[in-house]
This record gives sequence, structure tokens and C-alpha cells, in this order.
Amino acid sequence: MTATRPQVGPPLPFDPELAVVLAQLREERPQLDSAAAIPALREERASRDLSLDEVTADGAVILSEVDADGVPLIIGRPAGVDTDVPVLYWLHGGGMILGGHRGRDLLVLREYALELGVGFVSVDYRLAPEHPHPAPVEDCYTGLKWTVEHAADFGFDPARVIIGGASAGGGLAAATALLARDRGGPALIGQLLLYPMLDDRNDTPSAFQMQGLGVWDQTANDIGWTALLGPARGTPGVSPYAAPARADDLSALPPAFLDVGTAETFRDEVLTYATRLLQAGVQTELHVWPGAYHGFDGSAPDAALSRQARAVRVPWLRRVLG
Repeated sequence: MTATRPQVGPPLPFDPELAVVLAQLREERPQLDSAAAIPALREERASRDLSLDEVTADGAVILSEVDADGVPLIIGRPAGVDTDVPVLYWLHGGGMILGGHRGRDLLVLREYALELGVGFVSVDYRLAPEHPHPAPVEDCYTGLKWTVEHAADFGFDPARVIIGGASAGGGLAAATALLARDRGGPALIGQLLLYPMLDDRNDTPSAFQMQGLGVWDQTANDIGWTALLGPARGTPGVSPYAAPARADDLSALPPAFLDVGTAETFRDEVLTYATRLLQAGVQTELHVWPGAYHGFDGSAPDAALSRQARAVRVPWLRRVLG
């Protein structure tokens, strides 16, 4: 389905420090310009996966791998903590078509475990196009239920579970929160949605304004959503459990944290979703980072803007965890 182009101004500039990294990324990594590029991108992404030994921090974090009713999970918790700890249930990014639960997100989850005393779960949901909707979100929900049901086995507090994710993982986190609400649980105390992928229609002003720029533009977004939804992408009736922006009712959801860059495709859909959450009575915190491209804090972790973005997430987590 072809979107109608809205009137937009010139593309927003990238933060100068981030722009240097972005130029290197576009030179070094294959670009998603067609579905035929997916295998090469998966291979490149897998080459950056971590071994569990790289995540344990010399034993400061205890890790295990489990099969949760067919969904592979990596489960971690800080060592030497006797009480039940809260849990961050984490869904990786990758545009619904890339990535896995061994990505570099594990290093961020380790930081949260050590700084906040939380456990974490990294989920290996199935990917499109081999496994279209509803396979990915159902995997996420299955793993969430299993985690809560087996919380005692890992020293987790089943009453303090936050769901989170970045990019496609953020979209799946939002969708899984909707599923959990509508299926009567598990209960969640928060949703951490980092530049989430929310709207299959791909027709916002920012999608057109940043076309051809950054690391996940309108073309890549079309490819990702089409892999997940096939010819239904962009048509009426797409499920909110595939594209949370389609949900008519956002009430009774857990408190939310959202962030996004000004110079990326997802900017306007994230702004709209945050506004709708607030209008539905959901406590919501929103950060919009000037000059940030999609996934900036992961690819340019040492940039000043990336450090600032990571830092503000921690106070929100502390507040939600109590």
C-alpha cells in the first residue's frame, strides 16, 4: 500500500558527534534496501553476538539458558542477592526480521542488574518473514507467562515485572503489554519502550522527512512490516497486537517510558503513541533526543547524547520499581 506524502520541511540534521558514527555505519554494514538483503544482514548481526562468558562480569551476574515452552530465554540476576528481585523482561530490536537474544543488549541488561539489583530475561522470539504475525508477539507473551510462572525458580518477584525493548522489541513490548491486559495477565508494573516500532502504515511526516537517511528509513520500514504482515501491511484491520498504534483503547496499561530521536523514521509515531497513552490515563514519560538517529545509543554508545539518553532511563526504572 502506497502512503500519501504529507507536507514536510527539510530533513532534520544529525547531532555532529552521532553523524560521524552514522557515516561509518553506512559504509561498513549492508543496507536493507530489499528483502533479498535480509540474509546478509542477519549474518552480519550474528557476528556481533555475545557469549555468556562475556556477560557474567567475572561472576557478578548469574546467567542461565532455558526453553520456555519453545521460546529460548537467557535469564540473568545479580549474584549474592538473597531476596527476590524485580525483573526486566527484554525484547531485542531488528525490524521484526533480524537479531536474537545474544545481542549487545545483554551488556545493557547487565548494567541494570548490577546498578539496580534487578534480574533480566532476554527473549529469542521467532522472526519474519519465515514466522509472520502473530508468531513473534505470541512468543513474547509465552515467554512472559513462563517467566512469571517460574519466577521462584530464579529468585524473581513475579509482582514486579517490567517489559521493555528497543525498536522492533519496543513495538513487541507495547504489543505484549496489550495482550497481557486483554488476556488478564501477567500483570506488569511498567513498559520501557525505546524508539519503538509501532505503526505499519509508515506514513507519518517523519517517515517521509527522513527518507533515505539514517539506519532505518521508510524503505527499510516497509520491508520489515511487509515481512511481518504480508499484503495486509498498511490496510485496514491490522491487529494492534502486530502494530500497537492500531489499538483503539490504550487505557489500563502500565506506566510507560518512551524515547526517540528527532532525526528518525519513528519520531512521529512515538510522539503520537505517548500522547495517546497520556490521554488514556497512563502515566507516561517521553524523551525526544535532538539530532539522534534510530538506535543511536547502541551504535554510538560513547557519544554525549547516548550517555545522556541511557542515564535518564535509570531514574524512571527506580521510580517504577519503588
